[in-house]
Formats: sequence, C-alpha cells, structure tokens
Amino acid sequence: MLSKSRYCQGIQCPKMLWMDLNMPERFDSSVLDKSRLDEGSAVGDLAKGYFGQFIEVPFSQDKSKMTTETQRLLDAGASVIAEASFSYHGNYCNADILRAVQGGYDLIEVKSSANSGCDEPKKVKPIYLEDMAYQLYVLTNCGLSIQKTYIMQLNRDYVRAGELDIQKLFVLTDCTEYAFDMQQGVAANIREIISTAKQREEPDVSIGSRCDNPYECGYKSWCLRTVPHGNVFQIGWGMFGSKKDDAFNSGAVTLQDVFNSGIKLSEKQFRQVATAVQNLPPHINKEAIRAFLSQIKYPLYYLDFETCQQPIPLWDYASPYEPIPFQYSLHMQELPRGKASHREFLGKEGLDPRRALAEQLCADIPMDVCLLAYNMSFEKGRIKALAQLFPDLAWHLMNIHDRIVDLAEPFRSGAYYCREMGGSYSIKAVLPALCPDEPELDYSALNIIHNGSDAQAAYSDLHNRPPDVIAEIRTALLDYCRLDTLAMVRILEKLYSAVSDKAA
Repeated sequence: MLSKSRYCQGIQCPKMLWMDLNMPERFDSSVLDKSRLDEGSAVGDLAKGYFGQFIEVPFSQDKSKMTTETQRLLDAGASVIAEASFSYHGNYCNADILRAVQGGYDLIEVKSSANSGCDEPKKVKPIYLEDMAYQLYVLTNCGLSIQKTYIMQLNRDYVRAGELDIQKLFVLTDCTEYAFDMQQGVAANIREIISTAKQREEPDVSIGSRCDNPYECGYKSWCLRTVPHGNVFQIGWGMFGSKKDDAFNSGAVTLQDVFNSGIKLSEKQFRQVATAVQNLPPHINKEAIRAFLSQIKYPLYYLDFETCQQPIPLWDYASPYEPIPFQYSLHMQELPRGKASHREFLGKEGLDPRRALAEQLCADIPMDVCLLAYNMSFEKGRIKALAQLFPDLAWHLMNIHDRIVDLAEPFRSGAYYCREMGGSYSIKAVLPALCPDEPELDYSALNIIHNGSDAQAAYSDLHNRPPDVIAEIRTALLDYCRLDTLAMVRILEKLYSAVSDKAA
C-alpha cells in the first residue's frame, strides 16, 4: 500500500521504497530526529482545533477500520474531521483536516515548518505540493468534491502575548490551483514508484543532491558506498547540488576527476580541489590574516550562545522557531595567548531564560571591550533581540553587539585553508584541522551533548526529567558550550602562529 509519506519518498527517490522492502537493515536511523518528530506531532494535534470542534478518526493498524469510520462520519455530516482516511486502488492517505464547505470539502495539510505569513504557493516547499497533489488524487478518486486545498504552517510572525491564539499561530496557503494542475502527473508518478519497488534487482538510480533534498535519506551511506572519499559531492564553498550532479553524471566523480575535467570552479572551490589532489601545504594569506588580527583588542572575550527553537512558543514575546538563548560560554584573556579565565550561564529548565541570561551577560562583559564569536551574525542576532525585549539593558547589550569580531572571517574568506578542512569553514571542521590530536578539544569525547542539535533537544525537554538526570545533562551542556569558546581560544592562537616571524 502506498501512503502519502511513501509517495513523497518516491518523488525524492523511487529507490527508497525498494530499499524499505528488500534491505531495511541498511537504513541509518540517525537521520531521524525524534525531538523534531515529537514537535511535529504536537503541532499537528494543536492544528486540529483551528476550525473549532472536530472529530478525529482513531488510529488503527487496520487501515480499513479507519476508512470505514471516515465514511461513517462523512455520511453523518461531520463538519470537521481530523485524520480522515481514504484508499483508492492501493493508494492510501490520512488527511490532516477535512472541512465541510458549500459544494464539498476543503483539504488542509498541516506542516510543522514556519511561514512568514506568506500566502504565495510559490513560496511553499515543492515536496509539500507533491504531498497535497497525491492526497487530492486519492480523495477525488474516492468521490469527494474538493473545493480548496491548503497548506497550514506555523506563522513565524506571530508573537505570543498571554494565552496561545491558534488563529494567529497558524497561516494557511491556498494551493488549490497548483494541486489540481499537478493531478495529471500523480498517476504516472505512482506507476514509476511502484514499478521501481517491484524490481527484483537493486534499482540503478543516480545518486546526488537528491540524497539530501528535501530530506536526508537513511540509505544514503549504502548508495554512496562505492563512491570514494574525496569526491565531487564534498566540494564546498557554495557549489550548488545541481552542478555537483551534472559533474558526477558526466564522469567527474573524484576530486582528481574534477581537477582534470576543466569544470569551472570559483577560486575557493579550485583551491579545495587542488590542495587535495596535489597535496599542497596550507594556503595562508598572511597579509589578510594580519589585517584581521589588527581588529582584536585586549582584554578579549570569546562568546558563544546555545539556543532552543520552540515550534509552539511557550513564553510571552516569543515566535515559532525563534532562537531563544538559554546558555552562554565566555572565555576571557587579558593578553594575547595569555591564560584564559571562564564564565558561563545556563538557564533554569522549564523557565524563560532570556531575562536572567541578559542580566548575567551584562554583568560578565564590561562596556567597550572587544569580543570574538564564530559566525558572529548568530550571536549578534540574539543580542539584538534581547536588547529589543529588555529596553533597560539595551544600551549595554548593544555595546556588546557592536564590538564583536567574527573569528570565522579568515576561514570563510579563504585567507586560511588546509586540506583537512574539507571545503568547510565551520568551527567543527576548522578546529580539528588546526588542532589535531588534542584530547581536550575532542567533541566526540563529551558526555551526552556533542553538537548544537543535541544541546537544543536536551534543554527543551530538561524540565520533564528526574533530578539526577537533570543534573547530569546540565553538566553535559556546560561542558559542551565551554568547549565551543575554548575552541576559539585555540584557533586564534593558531592564527597568531601562522603570521609570526617564526612561521615565516
């Protein structure tokens, strides 16, 4: 039986269903984000009440029970049905919301993503339109007269003030014209997906950007197993997926192939390829790095935030998916390469952390000092939001905001590049490239929290944990965030060394 989720998988790559049927053990479950799945369920549950009273079709493993109950509700004249279930020639779908209107029904598909109040279908993700087109195909072939189809998303512009207002929390995008126009292609897509799934041998389906778009495929590592390390898909510096696909399909698989092919690359892309293929030493533009270092003044403060993003805002003056800072780490040096002291903040679980964090930040960072952040636009954005939220602290917060220097700049600009960076200037790529084999800088050796996603998921659910688990996770959060600013201390030391007379 083909469901709407399987149909969308097939649109991304028809081989996914074959793998599900024949080699499910090859699925890498790490691509599944349980916290995001839970958030999506919570958003879906809340959205069911958007049109007022509703009747929900109870879930059953026996889909025929759900379709029978749906028909009973339709016959009884139910005005709003959640999880309405339909089946047509082996094609099955659950409609998130089915609303009776004059002349038939409106079909509403709920997504937990956010939309900035935009009602233009062109701004809706293509996979959402594919999802809607498939549902429309099933429902119309089951005899329903669908008047309108809508994608319902969270409204990024909504700001909570008191009780949650779900009429303002969600925004509807009318996709009726698109969904009907796409009908002629749905049947053909179904035939291709089913045909591929029924093949005896593993389908020969091209790999490429589809392995990550629109979602990371759990079978990607299997399909890429024959592609050598150091391949065209690993080229960074803004090389589009379509260009990588074209290069791969033309035979330019390895970086050596790309180097020999004459494919047009940007300066930084070519540097990545040439450095890897020719085993070149690090590229160090000393003049550019010295110009960067001239911006740095002491005492110097290294700042890093951790944030959580709530789909359904829990606190006043918060919007869906707004990054809420709940933690920071702060290293401080009085002199270049001097001993670094450390301060930190971690909000109380379950409470809005912003006021306490802003007050502590102002206490920990004096006025008119120099700060370093890695990809500073993120930290500056959080500080500016805090300044807008707390006018009494705005002067001090904006003083901090205006004095941040971006440590990512020498790497983003290409002033410093080495092959170990692998075409990335993220701190997780730069740190091990510049500081290999240093145990204290090993993120994988940390307990529980190894990246920002881990930190966000852990803090968001922390108030639901028992006291002993809370204590353990808080320690892990502090250790992780501390490493982010310690990493900046070490990276800056390497930049000083790179331009010193001894390194010349």
